[in-house]
Amino acid sequence: MNSREYKQVIEQLLFVYGDPLKIDDIAKVLDIPVKDATVLADELVEEFEFQKRGLIIQKISNHYQIKTRKEYHDIISKLFEKVTMKHLTNSTLETLAIIAYKQPITRQEIEEIRGVKCNSSIDTLISKDFIAEAGRLDRIGKPIIYKTTLNFLNQFNLKSLKDLPDIEKFISDEEKNQIVEDENDVEIKDENK
Repeated sequence: MNSREYKQVIEQLLFVYGDPLKIDDIAKVLDIPVKDATVLADELVEEFEFQKRGLIIQKISNHYQIKTRKEYHDIISKLFEKVTMKHLTNSTLETLAIIAYKQPITRQEIEEIRGVKCNSSIDTLISKDFIAEAGRLDRIGKPIIYKTTLNFLNQFNLKSLKDLPDIEKFISDEEKNQIVEDENDVEIKDENK
């Protein structure tokens, strides 16, 4: 196969699969090295963008997915009802934000930050596939640690966690001062050991 044929197959794989498809799986199906599959997939992303097609190919971490263009979401949403953030309560969104910025993180650590229990928020986020269990910590009780999923990146239109907005934008000057004071308290306690 030549590169054009490989790209046609990649396009078909992404279309049929629907969800983000890992580049390793694309390479395996094509029976080519991951490096070559990545080059071909990246070229396809650029071609779709250059040709201003009705669809785009989005790279999400080490996955690729065919999606509709943002500028047409309002029109398309008339036909399909997409999972929206309005189905999440403020407390659930707060829990999701904590997990996104602090992951991997335990339930107890989330509750310490929020100051309240978060069982129902975590259950909701798992059921909507925004977070998943990332394993267990090797300490007493072996607590579960949580992380965000590819679906989280997809729903928030992020290519990777590096694309999350800078948390500094959301913190007031008063909260920044409190963080500095807390860090200074920790340093003082460490010096007294």
